[in-house]
Amino acid sequence: MAKDMLDIKLRQTEVADLDILFLFQLDEKARYLAAFMSKDSEDKSAYLAKYTKLLSDPTVNNQTIIIDDIIVGSIAKFVIDDDAEITYWIDRRFWGKGIATKALKHFLSIETTRPIFGRTAFDNYGSQKVLEKCGFIKVESDEGFAITRQTVIKEFIYKLA
Repeated sequence: MAKDMLDIKLRQTEVADLDILFLFQLDEKARYLAAFMSKDSEDKSAYLAKYTKLLSDPTVNNQTIIIDDIIVGSIAKFVIDDDAEITYWIDRRFWGKGIATKALKHFLSIETTRPIFGRTAFDNYGSQKVLEKCGFIKVESDEGFAITRQTVIKEFIYKLA
């Protein structure tokens, strides 16, 4: 299916979605590119407890990305240190189809908090392109310990005003 023909739907994430979303974030290649994950991200009970709690947090907007009734990823806005940030995760089987870009554009039409920031590892070129296609501008970089790589790496910070 052509990228522009994808019928992507977003809906509020439900507790029942979490089992599937947990499996997506176990993919080793995806974890490497995401880089900055929690220490217990491979612990299913910790994941379910954390995200179940986040679903009831009014400062968090969690959406599940669906194509043809299949969950293909998630996207969310959360607040950290008084800044709104965006995060998204696409099942690796669906990479390269324009899903993240289209989902983020749609999400930004319903989540109107601005400014909003996106962060990505220095070598996560796919995510950098997604942010740029959605109007985010690279504003700075930082360094942090990447749990999945067990080393300090550079992270780019993007902003949508």
